[in-house]
Amino acid sequence: MNLLRALVTVSGLTLVSRILGFVRDFVIARAFGAGMATDAFFVAFRLPNLLRRMFAEGAFSQAFVPILAEYKNRQGDAAAHTLINRVATLLGLAVAAISLLGAIAAPLIIYLSAPGFSAEADKFALTVELTRITFPYIFFMSLVALAGGVLNTWSRFAIPAVTPVLLNVSFIVMALFAAPWFDPPILALAWAVFIGGALQLTLQLRPLAKIGLLPRFDFKPSDPGVRRVLTLMLPAMLGVSVAQISLLINTVFASFLQSGSVSWLYYADRLMEFPAGLLGVALGTILLPSLSRLHADDNPGAFSSMLDWGLRLTLMLTLPAALALAMLAVPLISTLFQHGAFTADDVLQTRLALIAYSVGLTGLILVKILAPGFYARQDIRTPVKFAVITLIATQLMNLAFIIPLQHAGLALSIGLAALLNAWLLFRGLRQRGVYQPLAGWGGFAWRILIALAVLGAVLWLGMGEADDWLQAGALERVLRLATLVTAGILSYFATLFALGFRPRDFRKRAAG
Repeated sequence: MNLLRALVTVSGLTLVSRILGFVRDFVIARAFGAGMATDAFFVAFRLPNLLRRMFAEGAFSQAFVPILAEYKNRQGDAAAHTLINRVATLLGLAVAAISLLGAIAAPLIIYLSAPGFSAEADKFALTVELTRITFPYIFFMSLVALAGGVLNTWSRFAIPAVTPVLLNVSFIVMALFAAPWFDPPILALAWAVFIGGALQLTLQLRPLAKIGLLPRFDFKPSDPGVRRVLTLMLPAMLGVSVAQISLLINTVFASFLQSGSVSWLYYADRLMEFPAGLLGVALGTILLPSLSRLHADDNPGAFSSMLDWGLRLTLMLTLPAALALAMLAVPLISTLFQHGAFTADDVLQTRLALIAYSVGLTGLILVKILAPGFYARQDIRTPVKFAVITLIATQLMNLAFIIPLQHAGLALSIGLAALLNAWLLFRGLRQRGVYQPLAGWGGFAWRILIALAVLGAVLWLGMGEADDWLQAGALERVLRLATLVTAGILSYFATLFALGFRPRDFRKRAAG
């Protein structure tokens, strides 16, 4: 399989999900704005969503896929199916218990994750109720992660990539049509989370059955493969998901800031997630199975070459995205969210967080490329050590930035810490001889820099003043933003083409 083609497929389906995600955020912003109710929902959804990211895009996949690929390559499909059955059984029972305990302990969870809410009884009670409804999302998404890991290992990338669409559809339908039937209306969003999780799990079942790998109950926690998955997974939660853990801790800080701070950070994070999901998650998804197979086949040269390909593609696509997010913060936020209850001040406050987040976008995506270089080799100690360093650095920066920069300081700490984490992972791979850069990086770098300069000039000349975007009508914003984004994309890739870049240079075969 051509990995570039697989990347286009996964990114294309992810793009559909992200576009629907923006439609969902537009609907939520228009209906609920940024205030007490949305703060309560975003806090209630933060923990299950954090665990979703850690499982679906992080620790579980990083631990499970390498071992599953090893079983498939060395022991055959029958042994791999047995491993799937036993891991699925233990995982299902564990997350069902966690979901139940989470619902029972919701008041304590909110007190710990958003202690500032305890000063307002109504806000605290609403957040607890929302948390109890959303917590089963952890159960659904943990099993979705397992199913996605199996399908990706068998090179079935499309279904796992399209699955998140269902959550966004659930949000949109519930916010548009069901909210008036709930008291308070924000409860509709919590039930959208529950329904969306159930739909995502249901979608995975038939594809698993078609390849003969639908899990069956087989409780054997002492199985060596299961124990190896658990041994890798528990520390990997910290190693891969530092940014997500930091986001949760940031909620604690943000809960003490002015009302709306949690929502401003949420909307900025949603915009940052667009390129992070489109590029980072997609690349990590297709790289991990191939890297795992190359390690199982003891092919270090091809392993290093695969990482080199991923790093070049990441930098070529991520650096312009980070530049565009920072420069087009007001055009993007005003076009997508400045409707109904979402005011011009909300746009400006969200802009501060988005610019701060964009500083670390490249680091966030590089982590998703570099971490598989360790986990495909079943090395758990190194990323965990780096994660601890990064997490400590994040909280120190939170303390330093929160007073002068308020909510934007919390976003900046996430961005800078992501760059630190990426640098530590890169240096670790180089020091261990796992990654040896191929020739041509110097020429690659200067051509990227020239293309970025052209992109920056086009965006600067075309976007105009912030006040123009805040005062413009919705249709005018959409047309201007579409024109600006199109001009930026064309100018960047036209410059790269003129400097000698060709699509064939980035083709790569998946490991067999």
